Formats: sequence, structure tokens, C-alpha cells
Amino acid sequence: MASNTAVKKTLETAKDSAHKAVTLTDETRTAVLKALADPRRFELLERIARHNCPLGCSEALAEMPISAATLSHHIKELESAGLIEVRREGKYAFLSLQRGVLEALAATLCLLGTPGCQPPPDE
Repeated sequence: MASNTAVKKTLETAKDSAHKAVTLTDETRTAVLKALADPRRFELLERIARHNCPLGCSEALAEMPISAATLSHHIKELESAGLIEVRREGKYAFLSLQRGVLEALAATLCLLGTPGCQPPPDE
């Protein structure tokens, strides 16, 4: 997985402004894709994204058929990849989507479909 320093730099960029463009390094892009590869983790990210406000960990746990330890692991992986922000208030934790990171990933993936060369004309 990507080094924490590289991912933290991406996170800092994403936190600066919700509308500021985020640039993903190769290392961070790899960490994001690895984090999204797990079906339960992706499900958790979808649940966080559907909420208009931060999702409490206890609410996420109640909605998913996983243990608290497994949820904690998935949260750590999503946070390390820069996909979510975890805000702690006392013993409670609230999860928010880092939209800039997802937008940067989507833009990168869209570039894959951009044709680089035109096929030769039919003769």
C-alpha cells in the first residue's frame, strides 16, 4: 500500500477545500484502488456517500453485518487511502467522504477512454 506520507499529502490537499482540485500521485491512486477493491469496504464507502452529513460509526455498524473490529479495519483502510475523513468527538467518530479524491480518481479513469490514435481510414 502507499506510504502514509504520500497519502497524507493528498489528504491535506483534499481538506484545504472541498472544491479544490486534488492531484493523485501514482502511489496514492494505487492505494485508493486497493481500498476500493474490497466489496465490504466499497459498501461502507457507498453508505458514507449517501449521507448528506457525517455518518456515525455506530450507525454504520448497525447497518452492516460485520464486527466492530472489522468495521474499524475498513475505516482505517479508507482513511489511509484518503477516501474518507474521520472526525472524532470524545468516544464517537464520524465519517465523511473526501469527494476531491473520488473526483480525481474518476477524472483519471475517464482519461483511459480518451482515444490517443485514430484508426487508419478504411481503404
